[in-house]
Amino acid sequence: MKQIRLSATSNTSVKNNIVAAVVIGRNEGERLKACLSALSDQVGRIVYVDSGSTDGSPDHARAQGATVLSLDMSLPFTAARARNTGLAALAGDPPDFVQFLDGDCVLQPEWLPAALTALRGDPGLGVVAGRRREIHPDRSIYNRLCDAEWDTPVGEARAVGGDMLIRHEAVTGVGGFRDSLIAGEEPEMCVRLRAAGWRISRLPVEMTRHDANLMRFGQWWQRSKRAGHAFAEGAALHGAPPERHWRTETRRALAWGLALPAAAVLGAIFLHPLLLLLLLAYPAQYLRLALRMGATPAFFSLLGKFPEAMGALKFYRNRLGGRRGTLIEYK
Repeated sequence: MKQIRLSATSNTSVKNNIVAAVVIGRNEGERLKACLSALSDQVGRIVYVDSGSTDGSPDHARAQGATVLSLDMSLPFTAARARNTGLAALAGDPPDFVQFLDGDCVLQPEWLPAALTALRGDPGLGVVAGRRREIHPDRSIYNRLCDAEWDTPVGEARAVGGDMLIRHEAVTGVGGFRDSLIAGEEPEMCVRLRAAGWRISRLPVEMTRHDANLMRFGQWWQRSKRAGHAFAEGAALHGAPPERHWRTETRRALAWGLALPAAAVLGAIFLHPLLLLLLLAYPAQYLRLALRMGATPAFFSLLGKFPEAMGALKFYRNRLGGRRGTLIEYK
């Protein structure tokens, strides 16, 4: 591995080439301004990749000193393609580490010192992530669900999300993100990262504040549908042993969101009405989940299997038809 250039001080708010940030966004408005303002004193360079904003985001980013790239919107949009575009802009003078960030997130001041300490202290560690928190968890139940979703176990991990600090040599060594994925590009990249010998860790440090802004049931439904698509596509790519990437998540979505209700209804129609009793598995599963995670999260976890199954079916339908998946938007 290459020699890492170390700063003479533990303060990461220095204008050097140790850390560069790649931020992606579209019409994030004030959220993008907050994101870039927090970054400007913490990293040496900021590359902002804009995906067809109409709210002046590119101008705001330039005003804050970011290098601005406009994604070619004549091609199908994916966050993976946007991240790769930003990564490519760093190739001429690569940093040691890249902080990937979504434009609706604000990097917390305690994150980079802790993350750099972890990476510099362990040459085999390829990428680290910390705790993402919702800025407004009390505005809606859907924001609260997101905040709970981000509360993942710390320590050795199999994957990270869109906010991460990663070694430049690690992410470029595995070819970056898979452009074609409409969701789940970060865990898929982490599969290849681990296969290349790198390790992944989640640190007990607050990393970013995120503004999901999920205020309607329809947004939550679409987001769950996108997750189901990601599960199915991830399993299709890396579901074989020993990785078994997202096979369990895909099976659960299809079992609870499709197979069980179909068996109960069709069985009752064509075989015997008592087969409707199969639907009693839902309240039983709800009670089991509620004991573990609480009543409201359990309800939405179980309900979410229906849109997840729809997302998985969309992936299979596109695959059989030889079509590329299109973005499932929820904002």
